[in-house]
Amino acid sequence: MLSNKLSFFAPSKLLQQNNSCSYIRNNDASRNRLQSFSQGGCEVADSVRSSLESEAYVGDEVVSETLPHIQTLRKFPKQELFAKVVMVRFDSTILLGEELDQSSQLVSEALFTIKYLHEAGAKLILASDWSSKINSTLVDAESVADILSSALQLKVVTVLCISSKISLDMEVFKKGDILLLENLSGFKEEVANCPKFAELLSSGVDIFVNDSFSQSHKILASTVGVARFCYACLAGFHFEESLCQLKKAAKLDKKPYVAIIGGGNLYNKAAALHYLASRCDGLFFVGMMSFQIMHALGLSVPSSLVEKDAHKAALDLIQLAHHKNINIIYPKDFWCINSHLPNHLEMFPAHFIPDGWVPVDLGTRSLEELNSLITKSKKIIWIGPVKFSMACKAITKESSSALGFNMVKNASVVWEFLKGRKLPGIMALDRALPFEIDWDAAYSDPTQPLVVDIGSGNGLFLLGMARKKKDFNFLGLEINAKLVRRCLDSVHLSGITNGYFIETNATSTFRSIVSSYPGQLILVSVQCPNPDFNKPDHRWRMMQRSLVEAVTYLLTYDGKVFLQSDIKEVVVRMKEQFLGYSKGKLALVQDHCDTKINQGAWLEENPFGVRSDWEQHVLDRGAPMYRLLLSKLATVK
Repeated sequence: MLSNKLSFFAPSKLLQQNNSCSYIRNNDASRNRLQSFSQGGCEVADSVRSSLESEAYVGDEVVSETLPHIQTLRKFPKQELFAKVVMVRFDSTILLGEELDQSSQLVSEALFTIKYLHEAGAKLILASDWSSKINSTLVDAESVADILSSALQLKVVTVLCISSKISLDMEVFKKGDILLLENLSGFKEEVANCPKFAELLSSGVDIFVNDSFSQSHKILASTVGVARFCYACLAGFHFEESLCQLKKAAKLDKKPYVAIIGGGNLYNKAAALHYLASRCDGLFFVGMMSFQIMHALGLSVPSSLVEKDAHKAALDLIQLAHHKNINIIYPKDFWCINSHLPNHLEMFPAHFIPDGWVPVDLGTRSLEELNSLITKSKKIIWIGPVKFSMACKAITKESSSALGFNMVKNASVVWEFLKGRKLPGIMALDRALPFEIDWDAAYSDPTQPLVVDIGSGNGLFLLGMARKKKDFNFLGLEINAKLVRRCLDSVHLSGITNGYFIETNATSTFRSIVSSYPGQLILVSVQCPNPDFNKPDHRWRMMQRSLVEAVTYLLTYDGKVFLQSDIKEVVVRMKEQFLGYSKGKLALVQDHCDTKINQGAWLEENPFGVRSDWEQHVLDRGAPMYRLLLSKLATVK
């Protein structure tokens, strides 16, 4: 049937950048490895809607690699969440604080991630770390469960499977609406990212949702390790918006751009400060680092406020700023307190703070200068912590009407990003495409039935099919960028109008790409995949459950799946995965099988009459090809 039915063009402007802070699904594992909500690890003056509608694609190559487009819960098909076991790594500093303000966008995002999953019918497991430092009432897991139950208006029950080192019994879901694991801070395996501990954490889990952006700079078992054992790894609503805000902060879209910097430890943040100096028009230091700048400039600073090893780093920064004509600003005066006079405040010039006095807030001149700077700036990033209350009020008040204002609370994450380092918690998540596909530009008739070749290589199979069957459209999904460019050139030069190739890792992008296609999907082929990708312990092996489920779901009834390789074990494993993960919706096609020789429903000949380059190579050397054809059953719903 397919050999009679089956039948590419690639205009250069097919791909359109997605102009929101949410992205289409993808997983560009590349052999390595953002409904509308706001704020994540950032507090922003932008409204939620404008935040998600704003441009988020960063052109800077370094930023794009460090903050890749990731798969998000908002873009994941909601129907696929039903009955799935989903583990959410939530941020305890947001949901378990002394006062939980549910009107806060920050809190509402974090709560919505959990509520959204519960409403979708997922079986929820919550995991996090906590301590009495964030809330004195956090005595044990039961007290945390009570707080979460009250906030979510759902019954949260605790389970003790981690300490007992036993896999989670699914029957326990009958005890409550949501399960809560033990305090992860009590396990050294968490910070060590122990593989066995991560496997225990994710036991029985289908989908992992990371909603703890504040931990993105750490390599933890609950944020990085578990990703290896779950077939889909997504960013929650809080995490998504946090990453969006960080990308916005990195963009050079408005000038003048000023950074307000709090905190200390200048020496370890030198690389990040150099990055800021290369992008901003001014750096205003309002924390401990300001004293290191003053000390490097030769001003008098109390020895107790001078950081070890910071002098040279501060000098280097000052020289860089001078070379780039960037203003470095520091406070001119401080309100100070003396331990012997705890109720007495006195203002001193920044360069003349007497011994025994400690700065507790910015002085009048400093606040005036800060206010003036903010009102003149078009874009502001505030990297905390800023513990001076008057400074905080001044910045918040003057910046409240500034659409380009970002207050970053998760400073540790931001500093690591500014150093040019990849954030493990982000890199562990599935990737997403940074563009949308214009099918009208891809094909002369985008309503024609679609054939998709996963791992299309140099495209000889699809190009041959496109020439042979012009009443079908053909799409090649290939991870190798050079091969994709070569295929697109061939399509263009040959004038083919019913085909296209996309550089992507189809393992996780298949659903998002094909689901937007206006026609029916009638055939999916997987030919001669790299055997290494099919090792059971390979996190990024091609034939994962998420891909099989996506293919099965999107394939039209009576549509086909063609599997082929010169390595028998590879085809057998792919067959088992398709038959197993499709849950009875796919069946072997027995017609035209050489059962005498192969005894396993192998196809004796290629049913399409068009060979791939590797297939031809194998046959030329007299070696066998192992082929299977699966069909989606029309009677299964």
